Amino acid sequence: MSKQAAILSVHQATKKCFEVIGQQQSVWDCTLADCLPLLSSLSSLGEQLQSCSKVHFKNTPLQGFPELEQRLRYKLIQAVETVLGKLGEKMSVLQTVRDAVSNQVATVFQQYEQHADTIGLSASIERSSLAPSVADMLEWLQDIDRFYRNQFLKRKLLLQTIKPDNFSHMQALPQSWNRVSTQKGQELIQDTLMKVSFFMDSH
Repeated sequence: MSKQAAILSVHQATKKCFEVIGQQQSVWDCTLADCLPLLSSLSSLGEQLQSCSKVHFKNTPLQGFPELEQRLRYKLIQAVETVLGKLGEKMSVLQTVRDAVSNQVATVFQQYEQHADTIGLSASIERSSLAPSVADMLEWLQDIDRFYRNQFLKRKLLLQTIKPDNFSHMQALPQSWNRVSTQKGQELIQDTLMKVSFFMDSH
């Protein structure tokens, strides 16, 4: 295979990868937005569970209903499990996004490694008015792949800390969730897609 054909092959795989990233980023953003009301619900349930634990029913007009406290707590815990289940479904979507991006990035690197000797170092770092260098684009793809992996893992670990008897964690969940998001990470993807816009439009 000629050097030009090898570069074209890598460029085609790279274009496909950036297309997938653009599509999957929309899914990622929509899914994160869908999580917000669920996180608020968990925070509210945490407050209700804490209030329930503080109230001494024997000292209230409800003392004639000895099982009320247990029933109320049971219903609240059930509600927590239901919301966590829905968040689990959202996490599955985020995992699908992470995997789709990782698979495409891996494909690009496989293509490059297959043709690296033919392309050579000088052609790998060569830029043009329409296309960034192959080396630059590979680095950007690695950064984006790392962003999705880290974001997914941090959110997964955060949800694993949520227990019905840990009121403070539940109540602070929306704020903790938002802290996981990084402005730098969002800008990374937007800026990268902007940098390759001319490359994506070229034939």
